[in-house]
Formats: sequence, structure tokens, C-alpha cells
Amino acid sequence: MSSFPETLTDRYRRFKHRIYVPNADSYEELATFGQNPEVMIVSCCDSRVDPETIFNAMPGELFVARNVANLIPPFELGGKFHGVSAAIEFAVLNLRVKHIVILGHANCGGIKAALDQSAAIQTESMFISRWMSMLDEARLSVLASHQTKTPEERLTALEQEGVKTSIKNLRSFPFVREREEKGKLNLHGGHFDIKTGTLSILNHSRGEFFPL
Repeated sequence: MSSFPETLTDRYRRFKHRIYVPNADSYEELATFGQNPEVMIVSCCDSRVDPETIFNAMPGELFVARNVANLIPPFELGGKFHGVSAAIEFAVLNLRVKHIVILGHANCGGIKAALDQSAAIQTESMFISRWMSMLDEARLSVLASHQTKTPEERLTALEQEGVKTSIKNLRSFPFVREREEKGKLNLHGGHFDIKTGTLSILNHSRGEFFPL
């Protein structure tokens, strides 16, 4: 039987002593009255990109869903399991969030696998290749429009196109589209550069990302 990682045990004890105990009243309030975040963030599951850290958020302030390459699938009712769609439904219809942020990032492994399909992630890829196929159209567009660019520039371009694709797919959900049209929900795109710590935000009207 495997033992629980000692590093996590140590980190939990530090959390309990340094963070939980001094903020016990806030945690009790969250437990009693529930969560009421105004912002949902869809982020990559990459361990280097943590939304709560980037936005200096306390528990209860952000509703976060993480998956490979921060992708939103199009609305559809087929199949059996829809984890991302379920999270969106809960955030929009139950929590009534006012903002959804799609947070992409630099050097994304999933995006790199989608861009250079001959250098796929080292796995049998029963799931990853199908998941990343959501970016097939964006990939072809980036390759066509960035023929003279460096591999790094093409990667950044597809990371940002992935954010745009997810926002487009978000709008295929009837309840998202309805609340956005009523001015009750705002959709945003962001791209975080791990090396420099720069966060760039999507300007919808220009279709470009600009650093904060």
C-alpha cells in the first residue's frame, strides 16, 4: 500500500497552522453560507499556471475549472460525461457568475502537441489527441498565416487562438449566450507568460492580446 506523499503532509500542516487557523472565521463562513464567486476561470491543468496564485485570490473568490490546454468543447448533448460543460452550467446557472475568463499560457504542452502532431505527447494518447482535435481548424489557420514565423511564435499564436476558440464554443451554450446578450455575463480571454509573469488580455474588437 502506497503512503501519502510526505511533502503534501508537510505542506498541509503548514497550511493549517499559517493560513487556516488565522482565517478560521472566513472558512467557517464559507462552510456555513456557501460560495458566491463572481468569476469563473477555465485554466490549463499545467502545474506552473495556478489561477488563485496569479490573481492573488482567497478561497471562495474564484470558481476554477482546469483541463488540458484550457479548452471549452462546443455545446452538445451526446455522449455520457461532460465535466467541463457541467462546470460551466453550474457556474452560470447556479452561481450566477458575472465573468468567465479563459486563461491560456505560454509553452503549453497540449497546444504544442496540437501544433506539431508529429511530436505528440509520449503516450498512447487515447484521450489527448481527440481532445486537442478541437483546435484542428485553428491549427491550420495559424500554420497558413505564420509560415515565416519561428516555432515559438507559432506556438504563442495557437495558444491565443485556442483561447478564442474556447470563447467561441462558450457562446454555443444557450444559457451562456442568453446571459451574455442580457448583459449579465462577460466573457474574457487571457494569456499568461510563465517566464516574464506577464498577463495579456484579449481585446475582442481587435482580436489581439495586450499586456496589462
